[in-house]
Amino acid sequence: MPDRGYKIAVIPGDGIGREVVPAALTVLKAVAERSAVELVCTEFPWSCETWARTGRMMPEDALDQLKAFDSIFLGAVGSPEVPDHIPVWGLILPIRQGFEQYVNLRPMRLLPGVRTPLAGRGPAEIDMVCVRENSEGEYGGVGGRLHVGTPHEVAEQTSVFTRRAIERIVRYAFELAANRPRQQLASATKSNALQHSMVLWDEVVTEVAADYPAVSCTPYHVDALVARMVSHPHTLDIIVGSNLFGDIVSDLGAAISGSLGMGASGNINPERQFPSMFEPIHGSAPDIAGRGIANPIGAIWAGAMMLEHLGEAEVAGQVMTAIEQVLEAGKVATSDLGGSSTTEELASAIARELIDR
Repeated sequence: MPDRGYKIAVIPGDGIGREVVPAALTVLKAVAERSAVELVCTEFPWSCETWARTGRMMPEDALDQLKAFDSIFLGAVGSPEVPDHIPVWGLILPIRQGFEQYVNLRPMRLLPGVRTPLAGRGPAEIDMVCVRENSEGEYGGVGGRLHVGTPHEVAEQTSVFTRRAIERIVRYAFELAANRPRQQLASATKSNALQHSMVLWDEVVTEVAADYPAVSCTPYHVDALVARMVSHPHTLDIIVGSNLFGDIVSDLGAAISGSLGMGASGNINPERQFPSMFEPIHGSAPDIAGRGIANPIGAIWAGAMMLEHLGEAEVAGQVMTAIEQVLEAGKVATSDLGGSSTTEELASAIARELIDR
């Protein structure tokens, strides 16, 4: 009988989300069975198809339904037939903001057996974590449009930065850096051009840094930072940034880690007042949806992050070890990693690695 059980809300969503989520659950259930852990999954069919039928991505009481779960596991949302802002503002951001998931945690690590587009670089040189502010900033949703469709049309999008939100994300990043071997933090800013929001950001970073004298903290203008990720990735460890900057930095991080399909993320409520949500970063990828070739590792890795957040660090470590061993063996890989395996074949290989160990 399982010793520990967790209720997981599963939202496969759209496109390849419907392919990588079942694949990832195959792996998660395999490791759970051998670890006396029970994952009780309840699927919610909220997607762009839901929006087409009902005019909403999810029902009005969606957050009330999700509150009953220990965690949320999301695939991806988005469809070519639906404007991009609708699934984001209809599902993703209401969950992130409504559940105070103010930390978006994105590991950016080159795993053994995976090729990076950066010449001469190996796993020891690409091992970063992006800590992204996830509740306000450039994605605060403040603004509007006037005189729509006329030559005088105006669109205003206002970024919102509060001292409270900056301090809590920066402090989370410092705590993470303080517990990493290198004890190094890079702050993504643009205070030379954004003289209000990013100057406040810099001031708060400086104030919080005083509480962590062992952590080396370096501010970088975000354009210089992304250039450094390409030219000197080995000099970076923890990167903290605003909502927009963190979004861009982490996609680049996934690309230099071998593929956008490798990227995992956690939308975390550190105080655990609400469930956190875990997802791959790759989106619904309509160009390959339905072909069974999507890389499931971002979703599997997100599942490992979910297990760790639930207090199952040892079980999560087993998943990561299995991923690394399958990739390093090089026999099973999807097309984005230079192979010809299907989504299901790669996930099954990782599950077998767990079962046979």
